[in-house]
Amino acid sequence: MQSRADESRAKIELLRGLLRERDLSGVVLSSAANFAWLTAGGEDFVATSSEGGVASVVVTAERAVVVTDVIESGRLSDEELPPGVFEVVDHPWPGGRSDVVSSVLGGGEFGADAAVAGAHYLSADVSRLRWSLCPGEVERYRELGRMAGEGMGEACRAVAGGMTEHEVGSLLCAAWRSRGIQPVVVLVAADERIRRYRHPIPTDGKVGRYVMVVGCARKWGLIASLTRLVHFGAIDSDLRRRHEAVMAVDAAFIGGTAIGRPIGDAVEAGLSAYAASGFPDEWKLHHQGGPTGYAGREFRAAPGEGRPAVENQAFAWNPSITGTKSEDTFILTPAGPEIITAVPLWPVRSVQGPTGPVDRPDILQV
Repeated sequence: MQSRADESRAKIELLRGLLRERDLSGVVLSSAANFAWLTAGGEDFVATSSEGGVASVVVTAERAVVVTDVIESGRLSDEELPPGVFEVVDHPWPGGRSDVVSSVLGGGEFGADAAVAGAHYLSADVSRLRWSLCPGEVERYRELGRMAGEGMGEACRAVAGGMTEHEVGSLLCAAWRSRGIQPVVVLVAADERIRRYRHPIPTDGKVGRYVMVVGCARKWGLIASLTRLVHFGAIDSDLRRRHEAVMAVDAAFIGGTAIGRPIGDAVEAGLSAYAASGFPDEWKLHHQGGPTGYAGREFRAAPGEGRPAVENQAFAWNPSITGTKSEDTFILTPAGPEIITAVPLWPVRSVQGPTGPVDRPDILQV
């Protein structure tokens, strides 16, 4: 297996190829997502909700330099950076990062992944470099998906009637944090709130008949997304019909995602499944997901999306039909979609997709 150091060096060369292509002398990366990508899983955030990290990475034809303040330089060097790849240059804590970055760049035209005066905006260009995961990233993602699924199952099986949505969310957060995972999104809806809201921030509302738990889990900079539903007692025929429909839609999205084919083909497969299932307009009530990886969604795929799916790209489709939802994260391998967020011992249904059966999570009935 490629070492973290070799993985980072290979990615630095990808950036240098982009610099040559754009005729630039250097690039400045300041997002936490790009730091994690370039350092092969290092994390430079302190405030977990911030898109920007506590460091900037400057790559030129000759140098790869991490610029941060004196508070963070020791920790990043010791715990987050692969050995022997990056120089670390720090500055006093009141400020001064931009001065050090300018000194490292040494003049000339440069690019950045954030809005910086005088810089060419390269956020989309750098994001594209992240889409095809290297072997080390695939292995880390599989491990994250395994732990995220285990944590989701642990939390859902601990849910009891009468708990508040906040208490349910805390179960998921605790399960993930105990595994070294950052919960970056936690949504919980009980009973009628599932039908009312696509983004149900947890409230003091209490669980009665059933609950939906949605989460995005981050580790090594990678993000895995999944949704599960728990129902107490018999499931009524309307919810059963809706959930069978959303599983069919999800299977169509997953099965319609193919290496080299426009991502819009998967969207069209999903929309056709919505219509065939008797819910032709539900897709208009929420986005359907799309490519993922170092962002919750690299972009939200829409009808007509012409960019092709690439080998070892990660996806998380999230179709919903009022009252239910289906979501997992998968890697598009040469052998086909590999779902990485399966929940152990969770009930699943084998649902026919465009290219064959796809296992989709059923509702856990307790």
